Amino acid sequence: MSSEVSMVHHSVVVIGGGPAGLTAGYELVKQGIKPVVLEQADRVGGISRTETYKGYRFDIGGHRFFTKIGEVQQIWQEILGDELIKVPRLSRIYYQGKFFNYPLSLINTISNLGVVCSFCVLMSYLRARIKARLRPGVEPETFEEWVTDRFGEHLYRIFFKTYTEKVWGIPCSKIRADWAAQRIQGMSLKRAVINALFGSQNAKSLIKEFDYPVLGPGMMWERCQEILERHGAPVHLNTSVTRIERDGNRIKSITARQGDRTFQIRGDQFVSSMPVTALLHRLDPLPPEHILEAARGLKYRDFLIVSLIINQPDLFPDNWIYIHSPEFKVGRIQNFKNWSPAMVPDLSKTCLGMEYFCSEGDGLWALSDKELIELASQEAIALGLGVQPGDVEDGVVIRQRKAYPVYDGEYRKHLQVIQDYLKTFENLQTVGRNGMHRYNNQDHSMLTGMLAARNILGEKHDLWNVNTERSYYEEFTKEEWKKPLQNRDGGYLTPATSEV
Repeated sequence: MSSEVSMVHHSVVVIGGGPAGLTAGYELVKQGIKPVVLEQADRVGGISRTETYKGYRFDIGGHRFFTKIGEVQQIWQEILGDELIKVPRLSRIYYQGKFFNYPLSLINTISNLGVVCSFCVLMSYLRARIKARLRPGVEPETFEEWVTDRFGEHLYRIFFKTYTEKVWGIPCSKIRADWAAQRIQGMSLKRAVINALFGSQNAKSLIKEFDYPVLGPGMMWERCQEILERHGAPVHLNTSVTRIERDGNRIKSITARQGDRTFQIRGDQFVSSMPVTALLHRLDPLPPEHILEAARGLKYRDFLIVSLIINQPDLFPDNWIYIHSPEFKVGRIQNFKNWSPAMVPDLSKTCLGMEYFCSEGDGLWALSDKELIELASQEAIALGLGVQPGDVEDGVVIRQRKAYPVYDGEYRKHLQVIQDYLKTFENLQTVGRNGMHRYNNQDHSMLTGMLAARNILGEKHDLWNVNTERSYYEEFTKEEWKKPLQNRDGGYLTPATSEV
């Protein structure tokens, strides 16, 4: 039987206990403010949490702790200190039965593709560059056009098309060019060839290692939760927000449910990292119909990971491998032992995370856990990763809804309508990947939470200016290590990733 309790008051209410929400809370408690944090799941961290199964620890996707935002790096150090370890970075691409070094190695690539195919890649690239020069000022609209213009059709089909369509479940011709500009802008075929021939330039350093919590990224957020609660800022788990009461453009209170208990919280300021589509539908009274229509137009991609316990001490040296070959359903494979040996309780075993990109209700999502473990086991063996029949001892499946905001052809216009509406609220800020429907990295999600807290403290930052359209280079000058890049409007700018 549910019971209504009397309304309580907190100066700040944070909805969501992922990196953005907890960072906002952390910044506030350092200034003596005690927010309350409400998290729907049974643990903090959101998609950056660490799951456990029989002592094996695994990420919901791998999370490198690398950033050019100095304030974010400082928070990592403040909370974890010596429990951040240095991890050598190694990742490869699997395509047509062969492994390609990433970043690209000229000899390895030519050896795998063959001289004829490599020549076709080069000719296709040159044709694309000539074509681009003949029509200056023409901006590509789709992912397919963006990549083909810069790398040529041949390389697009080998290294971009199949993997991208696995991730998003829609043709590359239906994905906005924004996605390519955000994720791979820093990569060029010319630079890849130069680096492969001569090594990276003297003025720049290639990222060859990264920080990682010894017990996985969830360790960071569990420690953050402990700090908040130690300072009198409660973090309520298994708590769903069911209603957000507003008076015009000001939030008055929220109603939340925790098990059989329903309670209300009044607040002065509200920070939300819950999916923005859900947030809008929780408002009471509801927003105008055109706002709700825009919310219904935003789409998400779901995700599941099958973690396999393998009776082998060593399989392959990579942290993760991208599976570009379309005959395999798995999109990416994590080797958690290579992130941190402490992730595996028995060093005679290996734990692989077989990652599948899907949509709730589709064929993959509808498979039972037993069927998914069988599929992942068969694919791990067929990929030639060193897994032999009979080596898979156990497995577990974790499903993650709304893991990735989809950058389809309609998302930008829908998001602009929602963004303009949310900006009219006096005491509500949305943060993080789902709160802003942007493919934020962990550090950018943290930055939005940090700046939201500073706004509450009296500063004026436009969180929508936090640049998620450009993520970060994995190549940078030594001087760029030392400081974040801050634009004149107070937004933080960092260059784009070269990740495929």
